[in-house]
Amino acid sequence: MLKPNMYYGNLKESYLFYHIAQKTKAYLQEHPDAHLYRMGIGDVSLPLCDAVVKALHEAVDDQADAARFHGYMPECGAPFLREAIAEYYGKHGVSVTADEVFVSSGASDELGDLLDLFDRGSDALVIEPAYPAYVDANVMAGRNIVHLASSKENGFLPLPDENTKADIIYLCSPNNPTGAVFSREQLAQWVRFANENGAVILFDAAYEAFIEDETLPHSIFEIEGAKTCAIEICSLSKTAGFTGTRLGYTVIPKTLCRNGMNLNEMWVRNRTTKTNGVSYIIQKGGAAVFTDEGQRQIHDNIQIYKNNARILMEALDSIGIWYCGGKNAPYIWMKCPDNMGSWEFFDWILNEIQVVGTPGEGFGACGEGYFRFSTFGSPEDTKEAARRLVALLSKEKPISE
Repeated sequence: MLKPNMYYGNLKESYLFYHIAQKTKAYLQEHPDAHLYRMGIGDVSLPLCDAVVKALHEAVDDQADAARFHGYMPECGAPFLREAIAEYYGKHGVSVTADEVFVSSGASDELGDLLDLFDRGSDALVIEPAYPAYVDANVMAGRNIVHLASSKENGFLPLPDENTKADIIYLCSPNNPTGAVFSREQLAQWVRFANENGAVILFDAAYEAFIEDETLPHSIFEIEGAKTCAIEICSLSKTAGFTGTRLGYTVIPKTLCRNGMNLNEMWVRNRTTKTNGVSYIIQKGGAAVFTDEGQRQIHDNIQIYKNNARILMEALDSIGIWYCGGKNAPYIWMKCPDNMGSWEFFDWILNEIQVVGTPGEGFGACGEGYFRFSTFGSPEDTKEAARRLVALLSKEKPISE
C-alpha cells in the first residue's frame, strides 16, 4: 500500500486568513449594508502599469503570428528577462550575471521549491513572527525547524549569537509581517555567521522596492561575503502589481557551494527537470518592468501605497501607539492597546469601526499582542480607516456607516 507523506499530518491548521474571512463574512451577513475597510491581506489594488500592459498586448500579438510565435520557454528564464534583471542589479551596484538569475512564477513557489537543494536533515531557522509558508514548507519536508524569537526590544530584527544553530536561514527584509528592515551591519553579522557555519541564507527581498532610506540594503548581495552563503528570492507581485499575473526571480551565485556541490548548477538541473518555464507573455510583461519607463511607472504606484503608510503612521503617532514598519515597507506592525490580544483587537475594530487587519498571533507566538496593517488599499479607504482608528483609540465616538 502506498504511504503518503506523513509529515503533512504535522501541519497546523492554516486558519489565519480563513478565520479572518469567516469573521468578516459573518459580520457582513449581520450588517449587509456595511462597508469594510480592508487592510489585512497584502494584495495590491492598483492595476498593472501602462508599460507592462503594452508589453503584454504585444506578446499576445506575437503568439498570433507564426513568425513571432513562442512555444516552450527556457526553463530557467528567457535570456531577455534574465539579462534585464542582471542589469537592474548592476544599476544598484550589485554585480550579477544573467546565468545567476532564475525566472519563476513567484516568490512563494521558489521559497518552497528551493528546499530541494538541501538534505532533509538540515535544520531551518525561522525568525518569528514569520510569513507562515516558511514554516509550513519545512514541516512538509520533515525538516527540524529552529524558531528564533524577535520582539519590540530588538526591533523585530534578532541577530545570531553563540547559541544559534542552523543550516538554512530565512531572512525577510523588509519583513513581512513586521515591516522591519535589516541594516548593512546587521546583515553582515548574519552573512558572517552563515559563512563560518556552512549555512545558507534564503533572503526574501520581495519588498525591496519599498525601501526609501538610502542607508538600508535592497539586496543581501550588497554585503561582502554574501555570494558564498546566500540565495535571494524576489517578486514582482508587490513591486509591479503582479499578484494576479505571477512572476518572480531568484539569484543563486555561481560561487555558492556546499560539500563540493555547486548550488547554481544544482538549481539549473532542478529547473530543467521539474519545470517547462514561465509563459512568454508574462516574461515579456516582466521585462517591461525593468525599462526606464516601467521603473518610473511602478514607482509612481509604489508612492501611492507609501502615502497610505504615511497616513496610517501619522494616525498612530497622533495617539501614541507604538509600531514599526511603514516607512520602508508596505506593512505596519502595531502594538495592540491596553494589552489586548491580537484576535480581541481584530474583533473590536471590526465591530466598532469596520476596519479589517491581521492579528499578529497568526504569524507565530511572538506576534501575540500585535497587529498588522497592509497599505495596499485605496487612498480613500485608508484615510477613512485611519480617521476611524484615531477616533476609536482616542476614546472618541467614530462616525460609522
